[in-house]
Amino acid sequence: MVAMALSATPAAAAPATPCDTPATHRVAQVQGAGDATPLAGQTVRVEGVVTGDFQRTDQLSGFFLQDTRPDADPKTSEGLFAFARESFKDVKVGDRVLVTGRAIEFNGWTELSPVTAVDVCGAGSVAAQSYTLPTDSGGLEPAENMLLTFTQPLTVSDHYNLGRYGEVTLSSQGRLYQPTDRPGADPALNARRSLLVDDGSNRENPATLPPIVRAGDVATGLTGVLGYGFGKYRLQPTKPVDYKNLNPRLPRPLPVIGNVKVASFNTLNWFTTLGSRGATTAAEQQRQLAKLVAALKGLNADAVALMEVENNGQTALQALVDAVNAEVGAGTYAALAHPYPGTDAIQVGLIYKPGKLTPVGEAKASQDPVFSRPPLIQTFRRKSGSQPFTMVVNHLKSKGTCPSSGPDTDQGDGQGCWNPTRVAQAKALLGIIEEQDLPNPIVLGDLNAYGEEDPIDTLEAGGLASVTKKFVPAPQRYSYVFDGLAGELDHALVGKQLLKRVTGATIWHINADEPRILDYNTEYNPPGLYKPDAYRSSDHDPLVVGLSLPSAR
Repeated sequence: MVAMALSATPAAAAPATPCDTPATHRVAQVQGAGDATPLAGQTVRVEGVVTGDFQRTDQLSGFFLQDTRPDADPKTSEGLFAFARESFKDVKVGDRVLVTGRAIEFNGWTELSPVTAVDVCGAGSVAAQSYTLPTDSGGLEPAENMLLTFTQPLTVSDHYNLGRYGEVTLSSQGRLYQPTDRPGADPALNARRSLLVDDGSNRENPATLPPIVRAGDVATGLTGVLGYGFGKYRLQPTKPVDYKNLNPRLPRPLPVIGNVKVASFNTLNWFTTLGSRGATTAAEQQRQLAKLVAALKGLNADAVALMEVENNGQTALQALVDAVNAEVGAGTYAALAHPYPGTDAIQVGLIYKPGKLTPVGEAKASQDPVFSRPPLIQTFRRKSGSQPFTMVVNHLKSKGTCPSSGPDTDQGDGQGCWNPTRVAQAKALLGIIEEQDLPNPIVLGDLNAYGEEDPIDTLEAGGLASVTKKFVPAPQRYSYVFDGLAGELDHALVGKQLLKRVTGATIWHINADEPRILDYNTEYNPPGLYKPDAYRSSDHDPLVVGLSLPSAR
């Protein structure tokens, strides 16, 4: 028998999988040590673990991944954003992925787009990097696209776009203040202390809102991935934000004592003419009126200076008085007639309690052309009182609609445009007080100037004293929030003799701290959020001043 030789057949090699295709670059190489990727336009393949999943089309249409092996360069980020919708390849947080795509700078955001391959190759984890504000000189760029956690308390400083875009600005070391409102508020430091928190989407007027917070509330344990868009870094939370209500609403202003209480309140365009500056529908108008009435009831002042009332004779002003009196009793308040309201669409007004105050002489107004909204001047005496005082109600030139040339353009000094005009108006007010020998003047209203700006300096140099600077603690001395910065636009300044009679002053924070989604407007505001209360009745906070005036002898 002949033995046969046997030959062995080699085993077939296992087919290669996408996960066998290695990365061509580390994430840090794609990010680079500067503001932009050094590999712009190149196709790269990177490996990392998914830290934030926002792939839905109503979200960011992509996900964040992070390298689990950071390099030694603190200037390079370890995270990337992959512009890959869930329809392309759905991933979840914790997936270990290999991603192929083109490295680009999308309006300042380093990302992979388009993505041509997403391969899920197991699981992994990335610990959130502890981060602290304010940022150093390198800013947030070295942490772009990374998973961060903030162990420090962060204060809500801005929520203007909470309802529209789901955005809230937080800040370290307390809230942010206007640099021209007080000493020590540094614009550069303000920027380094700030962090924009988004809702993980590009939706406008989202159906699901972030928590409805007040400015001054505090977030703790904030965790998310740091994206970028529309010119700002944006933290996209990866778990619910825990807010602490450390700035609770006050149901009424703090007491100012005294036997006469005067107030100032910008009504934010109280118009009886629909579709102009105020309400656009009858329903909105009633909602607006209910909030204004609630605010005036809460103030319960003996005289209230009003701004942004429609300049249509007494119609809008009287409608407001009638609505308040319907709540507090017939004849409680009366409205003064402005003898020269000017030609602007809005005017200043003054309402008072005839049972508490008696007008001395007729109401007066300046016809100086420097005023686009002429001040209203009225002297009062307390019932059975002997000492008169004079309210000078103002709404100085705003900082908006800037001219293209001339001295009133924005000079870049933080005071905005029209500053020389406001200074001229302040000087004119001092001239009126002197020429008319107004007894015990109190200049109050929306002066459209923050506490350390030239118009306020002019009034103070002319012998008037700010009662809020004297009586309101600095952290509470603000009446308006613009672009996340709090400051005092609404002022009360008194003559030297009347200052001796001031018993206190306070600012009732019912508006500046409240998000605009709570106002009377029906467009985009969820119906369930509206309440006929004082909160967000305007965008300015009212201020209150107490006076102790002697009785008649």
